[in-house]
Amino acid sequence: MYLVGFIAAYLLAQKRLSQTNWSREQLSDLLFWSFVGVILGGRIGYVLFYQFGMFLDDPLYLFKIWAGGMSFHGGLLGVLTALFWRAKCMNTTFLRLGDFVAPLVPIGLGAGRIGNFLNAELWGRSTDVPWAVIFPNAGNIPRHPSQLYEFALEGVLLFIILWLYSAKKRPVGAVSGLFLLGYGTFRFIVEYFREPDAHIGLYQMGLSQGQLLCLPMIALGIGLIARAYMRGKDHVEQQKI
Repeated sequence: MYLVGFIAAYLLAQKRLSQTNWSREQLSDLLFWSFVGVILGGRIGYVLFYQFGMFLDDPLYLFKIWAGGMSFHGGLLGVLTALFWRAKCMNTTFLRLGDFVAPLVPIGLGAGRIGNFLNAELWGRSTDVPWAVIFPNAGNIPRHPSQLYEFALEGVLLFIILWLYSAKKRPVGAVSGLFLLGYGTFRFIVEYFREPDAHIGLYQMGLSQGQLLCLPMIALGIGLIARAYMRGKDHVEQQKI
C-alpha cells in the first residue's frame, strides 16, 4: 500500500508542477528521496520510539525489517531530512518544498492505514459499537477499526483541507504548519480509540506514546502558521517556487 500511495502522490504532484519552475526530473528526485526518507525514518523511528529496549539488547533488531514495525513520526523526520537536502540541491528553501509536499502526504497516509486494516494490525481498543471489528490476532474481542478512523481523518479529511487551502497563495510555511497541526490533532484524537502498545502502555493523564509525539507537532504547526502570517508579505508564488 505504501507503493500505491507513492504513485498516487506522484500523479498529484505532476498536476501541481505547473505552479513551479521545477523540471520533471527534479520532481522525481524530490519524491524519490522523500519516499526513501519515509521508509528509513519510519523504521529507525519505530525502533527508537517504541522498541528502544529491544534495540539496546540487540542492535541488529534495527535491520530485522521482516519483524515489522514503522513509525509515522520517524518517517516524518526522514522526510524532513530529505527535504533539507533537496532544498539545497534545488536552490530553494526548506519551507517552500514543505508547502509543496505537504498536501501530498495524506495520500500516502491514507493508503498506509488501509494497509494496516487489511493486515489486521494496529487495531483499536475494545468496544461494543455496531461497527466493531474482530481482528484475527487480537483475540475474540470486538474492537474499534481505528485504522479506518485514521484513514478518514489523516487521509481523506486532511487531504481535502490541505488541497483546498494550498489552492490559493499562502504565506511561506503556512501549508506546512497546517499539515503539522492537522495531523497532530487528528492523530491525538484517534489515539483514544487505538490500542496502546502493550510494552509501553499509557503515561500520566492517560496519554499514549503516539499522543506525546503529536504534542510537539501541534505546537510546531501553530508556530509555523503564526510565523508565516506575521511575515505575510512573503507569499508562495503559484507560478514559481
